[in-house]
Amino acid sequence: MSLSLSHKANVSLLSSRLRVGENFDVIERHLTVGQDDVCFFYVDGFTKDSEMQRLMQYLLSKKSIGGANALVSDLPYIEVELADDIDGIITAVLSGQTAVLSSSFPTESILIDARTYPARTTAEPDTDRVMQGSRDGFVETLVMNTALIRRRIRDPRLTMRHFGLGGSSRTDIVLCYVEGVADRKLVENISSRLGQIRPEGVCLGYRSLAESLVRRGWWNPFPKIRVTERPDTASAQLLEGSVLIICDTSPQVMILPTSIFDYLQQTDDYYFPPLTGSYLRIVRTLILLLSVIITPVWYLCLEFSDTLPQYLGFLIPDDPGALPIILQLLLIEIAIDGLKIASMNTPDMLSNSLSVVGALLLGDFAVGVGWVCEDVILYMAFVAIANFAQQNVELGYAFKFVRVAMLILTYFLGAWGLLAGMLLFSFLLVTNVTVTGRSGYLYPLIPFDGRAMAHLIFRVKKNDLPKE
Repeated sequence: MSLSLSHKANVSLLSSRLRVGENFDVIERHLTVGQDDVCFFYVDGFTKDSEMQRLMQYLLSKKSIGGANALVSDLPYIEVELADDIDGIITAVLSGQTAVLSSSFPTESILIDARTYPARTTAEPDTDRVMQGSRDGFVETLVMNTALIRRRIRDPRLTMRHFGLGGSSRTDIVLCYVEGVADRKLVENISSRLGQIRPEGVCLGYRSLAESLVRRGWWNPFPKIRVTERPDTASAQLLEGSVLIICDTSPQVMILPTSIFDYLQQTDDYYFPPLTGSYLRIVRTLILLLSVIITPVWYLCLEFSDTLPQYLGFLIPDDPGALPIILQLLLIEIAIDGLKIASMNTPDMLSNSLSVVGALLLGDFAVGVGWVCEDVILYMAFVAIANFAQQNVELGYAFKFVRVAMLILTYFLGAWGLLAGMLLFSFLLVTNVTVTGRSGYLYPLIPFDGRAMAHLIFRVKKNDLPKE
């Protein structure tokens, strides 16, 4: 629906659609410039007061408004455009822009992008800290996030494509990639999906968008889309051919395509020399694998304690406790999550004390009363610490679910149960559904790419690897 030839009718329609009389923060402001009536529509709190004051003073200094194109050329502001679609004008106003209607050009409106959003500083994200490197991080403001990437990649091939999604929320989405570096088919695939999905709202940021992009396979606990809050990580991924999806109101930037091996890398690896970075990456990989199998393998050893070699006798607890070992392991798994939930709901000044003291007291009392044995506390403490070897919380819970499933299968089926659990682990990895291009969730293992695999395991440049 376009603006009509009647200025008063246009103002009345916009005032009604924006519900100016019912919303205290939606402002309708009229100015008289010569013989022309000029009307401003904007949202209080989204507009830069000083900039709008200067623009209004400039308009009041004119003898007449003149035509829309002439005014756009003369306005002393950097972001100005013409619009004639009423729905588009309303969306722009609710997004923070200022709509200017005048009786001298009733069929067009001038949109002035003098908006500002409440935003926090670009501090280092708590979930992805580094010992060396930059200390900035993405925030909830889209333009600031794109600027953090532009600051690092000053290449004209860097492309930022805009989409507006989400019914009532009408959230701004940006698809970011480097032309000629990113896989063109992947870019077209993601662009097509973003153009086709119709989410009711994107109020939960990247999570709402992720569930709209990947609608199948949500029974699989492994993460389907990798995210980061670090601009340096996102910029490095762009130069390696990845595609980013930046969602307004969300500090997490989505990185596509996603592989399970991507989670073995961390930003700190690249701020250390190659030898140190490779060592940290190998240690991280071993710890993550051990966190999945350590308790099922230990429980299987207890089941066959009579046949264990003498040098493995330390695996058998002297006092197994009053409860069965399998029940002890499952109870501690739940207790660890209970401590996490309690720590998240505790004020910051008390959360560290609560988590540490709570764990010590519960563990000591449980052993003293006889509920659990010390060996169970030891192995579960290793599992709890190992979850912090990587930053993705979703991946940590995926490992947890697989570990518990392997433990239960081992309890019922013994060695065959452990084997079945490993097959289940592999099946979940192979069948995980993601937004992918030519590669899959297990790339570069399936399909196998030796150079890419070596690049993931060892912190070296791809150019430094020997050619096959």
